[in-house]
Amino acid sequence: MAKINGKSMRKLEITLNSCSFFLEKNMLSFFLKILKQKCGSYVCVQLLQTLNILFENIRNETSLYYLLSNNHVNSIIVHKFDFSDEEVMAYYISFLKTLSLKLNSHTIHFFYNDHTNDFPLYTEAIKFFNHSESMVRIAVRTLTLNVYRVQDNSMLRFIRNKTAAPYFSNLVWFIGNHVVELDTCVRNDADHSSQSRLADLVAEHLDHLHYLNDILSLNIEELNDVLIDHLLNKLFIPLYIFSLLPAQNLGNQEKKPSISSVVSLFLLSQVFLITKQKPLVHDLAQVILQSTTAHWENGSFVTQTRPVFVAPKQSLEESLDSDNSSSVADKKTDDLGEALSNLNITDEEKEQRLAQENQKVFLEVVVASLDCSENDYAALFALCLLYAVSQNSGIDPELLAGFLIPCVASKAPKYNNWFVQKLINIISDSCQTVSKVRLVTLELAICLLLRLVVHDNKSILSDSHFAILMNAKEESTALLRNYYKREEMFGEMFESEDEELRKKPLNVEWLMMDSNILLPPTGTPLTGIEFGKRLPCGEVERARRAIRGFLLIRSLCLKLSGEEETQLPLTNRNECIQNDTTLNLTNSDLLSCHVIGADGVRNHRFLVVESNQIILVVPVPGQLGYGRPKMAAMLHDLDVSNDKQDSRSLYISAKFTTIGPMVNTKFIFDDSIRCMAAQQRLTKGRLKAREEKLRQMEKLLDIPVTDSPSYNLLHQLRHHHRSQGGRSLFSHRIPGIATPVRIPPISPRSSREGDKDKGDSSSAGSRSRESSPKTPRGSPKMPRPRSEEIQMESISTKRGSLISSTSSSVTQEESASCEANAPETASSTEVALSNKETSFTDPPTESSNIKRKGKVETV
Repeated sequence: MAKINGKSMRKLEITLNSCSFFLEKNMLSFFLKILKQKCGSYVCVQLLQTLNILFENIRNETSLYYLLSNNHVNSIIVHKFDFSDEEVMAYYISFLKTLSLKLNSHTIHFFYNDHTNDFPLYTEAIKFFNHSESMVRIAVRTLTLNVYRVQDNSMLRFIRNKTAAPYFSNLVWFIGNHVVELDTCVRNDADHSSQSRLADLVAEHLDHLHYLNDILSLNIEELNDVLIDHLLNKLFIPLYIFSLLPAQNLGNQEKKPSISSVVSLFLLSQVFLITKQKPLVHDLAQVILQSTTAHWENGSFVTQTRPVFVAPKQSLEESLDSDNSSSVADKKTDDLGEALSNLNITDEEKEQRLAQENQKVFLEVVVASLDCSENDYAALFALCLLYAVSQNSGIDPELLAGFLIPCVASKAPKYNNWFVQKLINIISDSCQTVSKVRLVTLELAICLLLRLVVHDNKSILSDSHFAILMNAKEESTALLRNYYKREEMFGEMFESEDEELRKKPLNVEWLMMDSNILLPPTGTPLTGIEFGKRLPCGEVERARRAIRGFLLIRSLCLKLSGEEETQLPLTNRNECIQNDTTLNLTNSDLLSCHVIGADGVRNHRFLVVESNQIILVVPVPGQLGYGRPKMAAMLHDLDVSNDKQDSRSLYISAKFTTIGPMVNTKFIFDDSIRCMAAQQRLTKGRLKAREEKLRQMEKLLDIPVTDSPSYNLLHQLRHHHRSQGGRSLFSHRIPGIATPVRIPPISPRSSREGDKDKGDSSSAGSRSRESSPKTPRGSPKMPRPRSEEIQMESISTKRGSLISSTSSSVTQEESASCEANAPETASSTEVALSNKETSFTDPPTESSNIKRKGKVETV
């Protein structure tokens, strides 16, 4: 048979819609005859492919009913194909899944025969539930869910009586063996060499749990009773929960399959995070939280049978082929109660055991795992389990009251002091210089603590426990101060970690999907494990950990004290000018430039610096002096560099802008002067913004101003700037230009001595001028030394200002201002007075008529 292409299939569909061709030729019987001829796998593949395409494209119900009639489809389903051929297996299971998608209350009778009590579509499919190919297993799960969704009582009764017990018992055994394989992979992968294999095993277990939850969510009571009984007594209790106890407690009893306590906590956390069905999760939580040694010595706790993880007596295929519809009998073997009652212990230990027989064995093991003195390997999973139990809606709150949620039975809400102290110890341990507590463990402990001690948005934490938390906050602050003084990029790291915590709050469900946390904690980033899920490596990562730990504990203390956050975030990026606004730029300093982005497009923009932001605007048509922003960024995020090949260009980068990250964007200005002006504005603005951010962090860390690195850094930068002769762009003095200077007050005595020595100094000055070499005509003029610059005196002085100690009109404040500012920024008052002195139209003033000794009037 040749392969049927799409065009042929469309023609076939048209033929089917007419209900004439297949009716006349009886094509399905023809297909069945071909299969019985043992024609080989190639023909089988083509036939299955044709049937699959055929049923996928049927839209007319009449055509579908006709194809399903005469029971030819069921005959094809039960045909003995060669499933060793992978291609035959793939097309066969795909065909069955396609048929299951057509099931409803009307078509179910074409597949399930009530008279013969036969359902080949379902019974043949579930035989492949444990196939080696994951695609086949997924198809089987999809098919069974499609079958369970059909509301037909007779069909569901058949599944309950004929297939439920064999199928679920074999499914549970298959999941248990998969869990044992997962545990083996964890035990043998201490060097993190099998991460991909472990990830596949964890993903497969999650698929199993979601599949079981989907079945339970259909709320088919008869089916759920069978499934829950098998899950509790043959998987969760005997394999997951019993493995929490140390292996040596089993004494000389026969060795049964078990897993490590860490893997057990991990898997139980997944169960409570995924499944919300009350009959299952409530009984499971009751076993963990309330069962004692005495309960298990008497047989069972919440179930009627003794929990034991053993293989079914018959395989699923053997059970389906046999006429016995009863469930597989449970094997009476030694369980946990017998193991605990028959331990080879001394009389003294027996007395201790009798005294402690009412202790909650599993709960104590879980809480004891919260000890982080050596590492937080088991503590992380114990926290995950307790958190998952506390937020599961299927568990009765009365079971959790007083332990995982506040007890409100009395007038004043109460919490479990023992458990809260364990959580506070984890938080305190995380503040130590050398701590083995990972950030994810700290964050989870804080989440669980808030759930325990906050009732109606108010803290019920005792003063003694709150004092311990405040002490932990002080320790985390002191630890962070050390890195604040050492790390140059501390400000950037602090803001980055703060934003990371706000963007990605802890999600326990996602955390339990990560297989890497099953491996022992490591400190190297080479494993690919996220920073928060491993220990820090190097000084920079230790600084990052100190920052995040401080932020988490500080936020906890604020919530418990009822205070609102007022200092963080340091930068509110929502304050950036948005692109859909209109700005009044009438009095703003605008610099015209051309911007070349990463796409190479050249755009004309105007650059303006306002409110610690750089803004690129374009004119608004019809509105003079108004501009519309095209991009805005915070100044402290900028990185400005020169273009070595073009003095008119700058390269500007910013991590955050209103249009996304800006990397090495080229800004071209009209000339080099404007380019230097733009660079100076951006550099000074960036420095000022970063200084302000450092002051905010110093306030956050309670660092005195005089001891702060930003204070010392600012003074060092200013001293270095002056020592290097650095000046503002517009403060360069032109040789010979009038320079404002400070005239110190002169006492009468010093004034007379100055007049006496004036002649000597004048003659000395004339000799020095005569001895200076003459410059040839036409040669460039050399800049005058600062001593030859003409001093610009205040022209508002009264008579005798030069000989009186009290007649100086230049105060110390004005003198300091004149000394710091450039000639271009001289006060408008002095300029106006100078204009009056040299004006031909203004009447002479009294001060201008005074002839000063040794001075030449300007006409």
